[in-house]
Amino acid sequence: MQLIGPPIGPPKTVHNLLQDGLTLDPDKIALQSLVQQLNYRDLERAVNRLAGNLLDLGLSPGDRVASLLPNRIALLIFYLACLRIGLVAVPLNYRYLAGHIDHALEVSGAILLVAHGERADDLASCRHTNRLKLGIRWFEHSPTPGAERLEPLIDNIGSDQALPVPRASDPCCIFFTSGSTGQPKGVTHTHASFGAMLTSVVQALEFTPDDVVLPGSSISHLGGYLFSLTALSIGAKAAVARSLASVDMIPLLRQTKPSVLCMLPTALLQLLHQDGLKREDFAALRLCRGGADKVPAELEREFIAITGFPIDEGYGMTEIGSATVHPPSGEIRVGSIGRALPGFKLSIRDEDGRELGPGEEGLLWMQSPTMTSGYWNRPDATAELIQGGWLNSGDLVTADNDGYLWFRGRKKQIIVHDGSNICPQEVEEALLEHPAVENAGAIGVHNTLHGENVWAYVTLNNKTSAPDEAELILLARKLIGYKAPEHVFFIEEMPLNPTGKVDRVTLKQWALDRHEPHPS
Repeated sequence: MQLIGPPIGPPKTVHNLLQDGLTLDPDKIALQSLVQQLNYRDLERAVNRLAGNLLDLGLSPGDRVASLLPNRIALLIFYLACLRIGLVAVPLNYRYLAGHIDHALEVSGAILLVAHGERADDLASCRHTNRLKLGIRWFEHSPTPGAERLEPLIDNIGSDQALPVPRASDPCCIFFTSGSTGQPKGVTHTHASFGAMLTSVVQALEFTPDDVVLPGSSISHLGGYLFSLTALSIGAKAAVARSLASVDMIPLLRQTKPSVLCMLPTALLQLLHQDGLKREDFAALRLCRGGADKVPAELEREFIAITGFPIDEGYGMTEIGSATVHPPSGEIRVGSIGRALPGFKLSIRDEDGRELGPGEEGLLWMQSPTMTSGYWNRPDATAELIQGGWLNSGDLVTADNDGYLWFRGRKKQIIVHDGSNICPQEVEEALLEHPAVENAGAIGVHNTLHGENVWAYVTLNNKTSAPDEAELILLARKLIGYKAPEHVFFIEEMPLNPTGKVDRVTLKQWALDRHEPHPS
């Protein structure tokens, strides 16, 4: 069974990404945070100044330049400057610790790092920062007097040299995977693949220049990067959330009145639970795009109650961008991850590569002009990912007769109990049905008799009285039967991986450290 999305238009020219906004209205606000805003004319000037000054430092097209910055307008200026002159941006997750930073710098071969001053201690413990040819440019805070800063490169006019024009086949960015199945790999996108990504999202989500887009996520991840730059590519406004805390998000909702909100389910659920949030804070919203993790039924219910419409759940990967979504003007099937985006071909296959029919669970394979050119300097991993022009997602899905897809779990995280496959997300969603459960993580623990037993870890809120283990197990059994966990452990804080998802690798290690499991 193949699912084919609508035809895709010509890919955006990303080195000149602001052109539509400049043509439509150069005085229109392009970027807005709680402390700063820039119109298209001033944003273009800042991008050109930074691009020229980066060249003056000795950088050339193709050089890798890394960033370790929180959500700031300056970070988007940095991305745009890299696109303008063919530098390869290497966004580092702002939650990265020294080991993660060293790995990304070493793999990418970056020669310059722009970083926030508050990360100085972490960077001082990195072994690779001393090897950066052009060192570190600090932002907002200087760790030492006289340290080189990023701000002058944005604010000051450099030499009057011509800016190089990158080719469509040139790399434009390297995003690192979450590392949930091994060492993080550098996902490389070209100007062509990223331009196609922008075009596909504009068509699929029916973006217009009148939209105000608020990516409620880190813009050092592909999702936040993509939706921010998609807005700018058509002359819309992008709102910049300096953090996802309610003290920033609620005022930003009120100031910018977004028509499009893109958030991780965990972050959105936390936002909805804030006392200061009001129904009118979502009054201008026409679309909420949820992705990167399963949308729990509890979140869906609460969101519908406050907005009157469901979350548009979708599916995507760093390696290919947004792949499925519900067209906003069409039907949203709650629980589904939607249909194929423009330019996409999807195929559901069994382990032997045989295509499966409606309702049959199998691996999702994808083909699209948005596909990564490969993992940076990892031809072996690239060959495993892309076979015969198709990308193997490693994720299990089913499709209905109308082409809507339903996520069934990541193949490598599926729990096999007594020969039956159990999706961790299904267990987690059942536990989240209890009003006291704030977050949940489920894993499989080796068991001689059953293959794997289901263990779960939960954090609690203060909305109601705390349940005990037996209560949660009983609830799960009523909802999902044999898939219910054998054990539930209560923890103060859920471990998250650098992309903000439940870190099941850490939970697995905790289970091993607790004791060697016994048959039961």
